[in-house]
Amino acid sequence: MNLFAEIESEVRSYCRTWPVVFDRAVGSRMYDENGRSYIDFFAGAGALNYGHNHPELKRALLAYLERDSVTHGLDMQTVAKRDLLAAMREYVLAPRGMDYKVQFPGPTGTNAVESALKLARKVTGRESVVSFTNAFHGMTLGSLSVTGNSMKRGGAGIPLVHATPMPFDHYLDDQVPDFLWFERLLDDSGSGLNTPAAVIVETVQGEGGINVARAEWLRALADLCHRHGILLIVDDVQMGCGRTGPFFSFEIAGITPDIVCLSKSIGGYGMPLALTLLRPELDVWEPGEHNGTFRGNNPAFVTATRALELFWADDLLPAQTATKGDVVRDALTSIAAKHADLGASVRGRGLAWGLAFEDPSIAPKVATAAFDRGLLVETAGSEGEVAKLMPALTIGHDELAEGLSILADAVAAAR
Repeated sequence: MNLFAEIESEVRSYCRTWPVVFDRAVGSRMYDENGRSYIDFFAGAGALNYGHNHPELKRALLAYLERDSVTHGLDMQTVAKRDLLAAMREYVLAPRGMDYKVQFPGPTGTNAVESALKLARKVTGRESVVSFTNAFHGMTLGSLSVTGNSMKRGGAGIPLVHATPMPFDHYLDDQVPDFLWFERLLDDSGSGLNTPAAVIVETVQGEGGINVARAEWLRALADLCHRHGILLIVDDVQMGCGRTGPFFSFEIAGITPDIVCLSKSIGGYGMPLALTLLRPELDVWEPGEHNGTFRGNNPAFVTATRALELFWADDLLPAQTATKGDVVRDALTSIAAKHADLGASVRGRGLAWGLAFEDPSIAPKVATAAFDRGLLVETAGSEGEVAKLMPALTIGHDELAEGLSILADAVAAAR
């Protein structure tokens, strides 16, 4: 019997879509234990923006471990942490004129979200948080309360309270002025909506189906929050670190959130790391008020620092991401046109793209057909109706073209 099926929990999911045993991974390819190669358009759900086992990041990590450097550090001051903080200031914050404090909340995205929600409530003294339809922010209780997916919310087993969902961009008829209804509720003492502590938003909803918010919608949201004294939290866990082009996905809108959540590719090498960025005046934490045993993952600090040095000292990577994004968009547009009877449509930005189908049964068939042909693609959306493409930002043009060709064949086979 399959040992994984015999011993591992039924909660496992990705392995059901890709039922092989993977053994090695280099760049944008994964290899199973029999040596078969798969082009990776999954990239660790966005945790591998720089690909698998990038040689420069691997060298930095191995050198750090070989000299018996600190591995586990809680929130102690270490050389590795100091180097990361310096790199964040030099390559990310200072060039963008951003003045954020950096919090190490724990090593995963949901840790960053939980700390952001807790801090917003502490600062404002309010309880409710506004989130958006089809949002995904994590699997712990606070993060689940602002997540839209009913299946994931149902797993909590208890009521998820103190959160109010609102329509994401394009959810309602586009003739409805943005936030007219939201502002009316805030201004009306009879609406039943208490002034929230914060609004939390993804600029591009990944798990929700690659739903892209317009820059003007984001600006209107930021303006509303500012006028009503509501903190704006941007969850950039999946779409940050260059996934949409710029380092932060919200840069296109020219806004500066009060709090930013980072994880996944901030570690550079796929190692657990999360950061919560906050305006200095919001840093009202008492020492130890929000902590975690593994918030000091020093090997991840090392690979994160090296990734910032390699990829964010200039504008080359964002430019390459934009160029590759155009290639993906054009290929998906061609595929959608060939399968117009399936109601196929294209959505995305940078190197986060989705091919959506009116019949939600099609996208899983596409993912299966792609896997059979040597391509890893996952599904997204409230009904799994979107084939989701998130290749590494460093993928070569030939591999990108090969993967898109496989996808085209997979869509044809899935009809």
